[in-house]
Amino acid sequence: MSEVLDLSLAPEGEKKIEWVKRHMPLLDIIEREFTETKPLAGLKIALSVHMEAKTARLCRALAAGGAEVHATGCNPLSTQDDVAAALAAGGIEVNARRGVTEEEYEAHLVRTLECGPDIIIDDGGDLTNLMHGRLWRLLPNVIGGCEETTTGVRRVGAMAKAGELKYPVISVNDADCKHLFDNRYGTGQSVWDGINRTTNLIVAGKSVVVAGYGWCGRGVAMRARGFGAKVIVCEVDPVRALEALMDGYEVMTMDEAAPLGDIFVTVTGCCGVVTERHFPLMKDGAVVCNAGHFNVEVDVDWLEKNAEAVFPQRQNIVGYTLQNGRTVSVLAEGRLVNLASGDGHPAEIMDMSFAIQALCVEYLAQRGHKLSPALVPVPREIDERIARLKLASEGVTIDTLTRDQKDYLSGW
Repeated sequence: MSEVLDLSLAPEGEKKIEWVKRHMPLLDIIEREFTETKPLAGLKIALSVHMEAKTARLCRALAAGGAEVHATGCNPLSTQDDVAAALAAGGIEVNARRGVTEEEYEAHLVRTLECGPDIIIDDGGDLTNLMHGRLWRLLPNVIGGCEETTTGVRRVGAMAKAGELKYPVISVNDADCKHLFDNRYGTGQSVWDGINRTTNLIVAGKSVVVAGYGWCGRGVAMRARGFGAKVIVCEVDPVRALEALMDGYEVMTMDEAAPLGDIFVTVTGCCGVVTERHFPLMKDGAVVCNAGHFNVEVDVDWLEKNAEAVFPQRQNIVGYTLQNGRTVSVLAEGRLVNLASGDGHPAEIMDMSFAIQALCVEYLAQRGHKLSPALVPVPREIDERIARLKLASEGVTIDTLTRDQKDYLSGW
């Protein structure tokens, strides 16, 4: 039985789902194929992703393939209650509500896994972590899993390296048609959507500090520059720092950037990026937010304990007045700003990512029993199929190699 806020919200959620459906043609194609072939018949799928309209489309595509789908959120502030209600009203088990406590959040994860899943779709690694700990008794049922995020891939990779991973996990995040587009263009747009709609402040002319220059950080920096901001990048990887420099950004340490920034965006996947050392250096009114998966990049706990005053400034913005009299404004409790303060990535971007997820689930259903417990790359044929489908949906055709060209490229 589903645990959602209010089933009467379902009609509003259905409108959101229908809207994104119009802009997700790839998943539509796959759903029609799944409806005919039923490649997931008899399988239980446990899914923990940001519970919003694009996710609902993935859930329904998997159900069309014959799967019994059990869904929950992967962040306490990213669930959209009307979408969760619409999914539940349509017969998919959903355990998710916006704004739950950490205890309630974990309880929803556990309820979702109690179905005894054959396949797991994870966003950040929480389901995988629970399966290898508290719910280890369910491990024999699992064929394999898929991981959506950079953070989750790191966690799963660490488990595999330690010899603790008990089933294969496909690294969806590392597919070209995921990280090159979802992480860069999706994050770049959705982060600024979340910041702009929450603050209602201009970006042009401001100094924006972007911590982390992976694919997500590249996207955030690129869109900040597009808005007319002066962009500063903070990095620990010398190669990425050099790349940011040659891309035309200023590069410096967070200690150096703290007094200069008007808006700070962390997108590293690491903890302790903006800390007690940096807050007192910031300008009065500096805006701080996080776009990494977990709320560990900005030390909000320190602010809560040490600020002279803590007060709501606007929906999803809390002000912290420090001992020096300056106020730092934190968005969305330091959680994922693009989802906690917005609608997440654009539909067309998530169409690609979730199409990869759906085809990887099909791949696990067909071949998962033959795979060893490890972090598994997305098969190249899936990546290329998604790219071709996306190009076709945009009305784009490309050249193909002739036999002579293939021979030339393969010869020595």
